[in-house]
Amino acid sequence: MGKIAFLFAGQGSQYAGMGKNWVPLYPEAQEVYEEANEAAGFDLAKLTFEGSIEELTRTENTQPVLVAMSVAAYRVYMNRIGAPADLMAGHSLGEISALACAGAISLTDAIRIARKRGLLMQAAAADGAGAMAAISGVDQAEIEKQCALASRDGYSVAISNINAPSQIVISGHKEAVQSAIEALKSIGGRAVPLKVGGPFHSSLMAPAAESFSEELLKYSFKKGPFGTPVISNISGRPYEGGEQIVANLVKQIVAPVQWVASMKYLAEQGVTTAIEFGPGAVLTNLMSRTAPEIQTLSFDKSPSLEVIKETVEQVQTVPTSGSRPALSLLARSLGIAVSTRNRNWDQVAYKKGVSEPYKQIQQLQEKLEQEGREPSLSEMKEAVLMLESVFKTKGTPPEEAVERFEQLFAETGTGHLFQDYKVMV
Repeated sequence: MGKIAFLFAGQGSQYAGMGKNWVPLYPEAQEVYEEANEAAGFDLAKLTFEGSIEELTRTENTQPVLVAMSVAAYRVYMNRIGAPADLMAGHSLGEISALACAGAISLTDAIRIARKRGLLMQAAAADGAGAMAAISGVDQAEIEKQCALASRDGYSVAISNINAPSQIVISGHKEAVQSAIEALKSIGGRAVPLKVGGPFHSSLMAPAAESFSEELLKYSFKKGPFGTPVISNISGRPYEGGEQIVANLVKQIVAPVQWVASMKYLAEQGVTTAIEFGPGAVLTNLMSRTAPEIQTLSFDKSPSLEVIKETVEQVQTVPTSGSRPALSLLARSLGIAVSTRNRNWDQVAYKKGVSEPYKQIQQLQEKLEQEGREPSLSEMKEAVLMLESVFKTKGTPPEEAVERFEQLFAETGTGHLFQDYKVMV
């Protein structure tokens, strides 16, 4: 049986009108916004649904708005589907959303903390001295080297976000950021300046971190370990307990976001499926570049709750591979089907090409276990055809499909039975 992780979006994922279509449908979401409005001291719901992108991108607005939307989506999921997560993680600001959903922070406090965090970060960046840029095409060690060389004459730049192996963000003084960009381009790197409100996750945020530390001391947090472990951005490992909340959230403002380490930790722990809460699908896209074996669904962009529900049910019912290679081929096929990333959100096609063939093999697996017999070659071929259908429907790249079939045959010791098999993707 695979594990499930919940991911919570951070700043930069917001868009005008986010949540407007689905939030009014669910009373539990409306309750979240009523509480969030009172905690924020303004009509946060109206800003979320009707505000311009310029208003939503103001850091002091973005942060509480994202927490409210993420928690609203989480509560809809829990009320309508109910399958809990084994682990949670939030990107930067999203860590506050994760802590709220794990029961470590109340929703009211989470909204107020996010609002204050945004105000302090915006104030620290008010002089316009900072900048950020996304770097690709060069490895992390080279980026660190060039940032160190560019940090001189009172200016500094450093890595601020390790979002994916192919996407690392740098942050600092404009002059140092530009110098690092030029150096990295000269050795084949690519750089995209980011339109953000300040040099986040850098030493320039130190004044904000100091004030934020004082603010957090006004709140009470859950003592001891959480019901669901939450991954810390600064370590890529779970919180040991609520006693770490203040220190971790303060350090996070000036320290790099260790998102790659966090996602790899999820994979190491056996997570096969993740649900992204919040607007858009930024974290879903990053997962495809960091741990593609983890199938990730965006709550906001999924065609329906039913698709998410079916996916979660598949994760929960995937049987553990038995000791017999032929029997485990069916189990491994089911596991691979669940963990393969979906790139096709046509609900009708998904049902026909994924859900229905999956259920057929699942039923066959159960029948074989009840009868205590191994599958015939034709029954094993049914499982292979099911995977083929899943790959086609989910839009799996051919090279990935080939790799997964090779993995299946190698792990189950059935390669000799499928020597002439051609992947039809």
